[in-house]
Amino acid sequence: MFDVTIICTDDRHPVLPFLHEWRQAVSDQARVRIVCSRDDADTGDFLFLVSCQEFINAETRARFRHSLVIHASALPQGRGMSPHIWQILEGCTTLTVSLINAEDEIDSGDIWAQQCVAIPANALHDEIHAELFRAELSLMTWALVHCDSHVPSKQSGFPTAYRRRTPGDSELDPSKPLAELFDVIRVADPVRYPAFCHIRGRTFIVTLTPVNPGHTL
Repeated sequence: MFDVTIICTDDRHPVLPFLHEWRQAVSDQARVRIVCSRDDADTGDFLFLVSCQEFINAETRARFRHSLVIHASALPQGRGMSPHIWQILEGCTTLTVSLINAEDEIDSGDIWAQQCVAIPANALHDEIHAELFRAELSLMTWALVHCDSHVPSKQSGFPTAYRRRTPGDSELDPSKPLAELFDVIRVADPVRYPAFCHIRGRTFIVTLTPVNPGHTL
């Protein structure tokens, strides 16, 4: 039985329900704690950093057999913050989720495994998240199974990095056509980081609601 700690620093992050489901799914293999801060990390076999915005120092990592990061890019390309959002805005329809060792240099660790995820060009934020989160949990389960037999590999190639997104990155220019704004709206989390615009002296949050198949307007 593995002792597993997961750090997710945002208690409103949409991945949390998925993490709780994963804890139940692997309950025959692992005792899983989900915490919001490195201060709550104890000791164990695995420390998974999932949407973790805190720096996890070597002292904390040393208390676990394996300290692993889930990162949504084909590392070393796309280090940094919110890689899946930046990639979708660049036009990507296939994303890679990487499972890597946690190191002092952010997103630089050896790669344990990677998984590709297809993202439909009309998928909204919750649908995008669901695809990514399923891949993340699959990699975490893979780590439990292969931790004693797999040797991670060094990252190869020239690294690139994305900057942290700000609320201003979700601001829309109302003079632009909807087709041009569509990707910015669909990747925006309507609860935490909504797309918005200023028009006619007021500020509006802009969201997209899909019409169910067979429904006529």
